[in-house]
Amino acid sequence: MLRQDELLVRARKAGIVPVLTISDADKAVPLAKALIDGGLDVLEITLRTPAALEAIHEIASSGLDCIVGAGTIVTETDVQRAEASGAQFLVTPGTPAELVPALKSFSGPVIPGVATASEAMSRLNEGFDVQKFFPAEANGGAPALKALSGPLGQIQFMPTGGVSLDNMANYLSLKTVVAAGGSWLAPVEDIKAENWTAITTRARQAHEGAAVLRPY
Repeated sequence: MLRQDELLVRARKAGIVPVLTISDADKAVPLAKALIDGGLDVLEITLRTPAALEAIHEIASSGLDCIVGAGTIVTETDVQRAEASGAQFLVTPGTPAELVPALKSFSGPVIPGVATASEAMSRLNEGFDVQKFFPAEANGGAPALKALSGPLGQIQFMPTGGVSLDNMANYLSLKTVVAAGGSWLAPVEDIKAENWTAITTRARQAHEGAAVLRPY
């Protein structure tokens, strides 16, 4: 079982967590390898396609040195299926109270999605001290997260949603940010075309940029 501190160490070192939508499970392992080659070894596979669970299984059982989790967790069934597929951590877009018991039953780390101070405080009271600020840009971006972190400095965040190479510095300069989630690293068209070199190049650019940006 993956411990939360292990996840945080790897995510912080990577700086960016690729948020991936995979429609063909056969492409999951080469995609993961391309990202790992670029320095990004914590991967979130969104449950947005029929192939997502199989993709998680393929990566989890591949022997690659990476951590793979499931995103877009919205139901208790999602939690169960993600765990059965081999997901090592879970990420939700939002976290209604009725989903919390299922999340707490998961054997690994869970990063619940929040957008407001009230949501963040509720999830903290339930034991979740690492949270996903989502959708980050639409909710005010890094300035909003900085303001939210003022009274809630005990929470670590993974902002996701609208994060890009151009604005990731705004987020990674905040001490409460573990890593930022990014979907720009592996566009669907590049995955479909098996353009692994381009994906590795983007991953390396993001990873190296993150390493320079972080002040701690």
